Amino acid sequence: MKIAFRIVGVLLITCLVFAIAGVMATWAPDRSVEQLGSRWAQAPSRFMEVSGMQVHLRDEGTRDDPLPIVLLHGTSASLHTWDGWTQELKHHRRVIRFDLPGFGLTGPSPSNNYSIEAYVRFVTAVLDALGVKSFVLAGNSLGGQIAWSTASVLPQRVSRLILVDAAGYPSQPVSVPLAFQVARLPGIRTLMEYVLPRGVVMQSVRNVYGDPSKVTPELVDRYYELSLRAGNRAALAHRFAQIGSGDVNQIKALKLPTLIVWGGKDRLIPPDNAKRFEADIVGSRLVVFDELGHVPHEEDVQSTLQPVKTFLNIQ
Repeated sequence: MKIAFRIVGVLLITCLVFAIAGVMATWAPDRSVEQLGSRWAQAPSRFMEVSGMQVHLRDEGTRDDPLPIVLLHGTSASLHTWDGWTQELKHHRRVIRFDLPGFGLTGPSPSNNYSIEAYVRFVTAVLDALGVKSFVLAGNSLGGQIAWSTASVLPQRVSRLILVDAAGYPSQPVSVPLAFQVARLPGIRTLMEYVLPRGVVMQSVRNVYGDPSKVTPELVDRYYELSLRAGNRAALAHRFAQIGSGDVNQIKALKLPTLIVWGGKDRLIPPDNAKRFEADIVGSRLVVFDELGHVPHEEDVQSTLQPVKTFLNIQ
């Protein structure tokens, strides 16, 4: 009996040692904006105070554009997701993008309010601060839901709408990124505020690509490091606690030129949702890229830009 107890004791100690080693190996404390800024807030980045936050934004391209293009990223992404599109569009138009509250270098909302209504007010406040009256609005995933919701609230200011794998309808994901699953689990999500295996981030990014082989170490670095911005991991949990589908009646009431871009291999918001947007927004146009995933604008910049340039009359 004593031998059995000793064996159990040794096994428990061994498990504890491995658990401690695992935590130490994946220990990832918060990082400050100053620590992250040297890599992720290089020019033309700047910070502007809006709604009690220092908002990380980039405002590029021609300054006399009467209808700037505003780009809104999705959950756990940042303004950098639009690097490819911006590199091309800024030669023709003014392009504005910024990190939404809870993500990127902007960081958490002081009120922990991550409702769509709060995001619409935030987007409006940023554009008011920039003196932008009318604009083209594009958004991916969460950013897409914010985009069409903003167009519904501000129909006199949003001239055109681009929805890229946009959220809004109740849907059943085929697969959910591991990081999103963890953020929904009480206890585990608290632990993840202190530890963050890089592999979890890598798996999550690969999950939203149609071709996971396109996910580079540099891309994983970006998602991983910006998730460590102080407060972002706790904000993600708050965001998921407040998640919800949109008002379908608002979608059906939209009366503006709309382009819908979708990845045919999107497993988070399946292509059936794209068809619903096309059916509900009168006069909208849908373009599906069969081999791309949930972030098609990031996965294949040039292919996804072609219908956008046509939609915006850019030669």
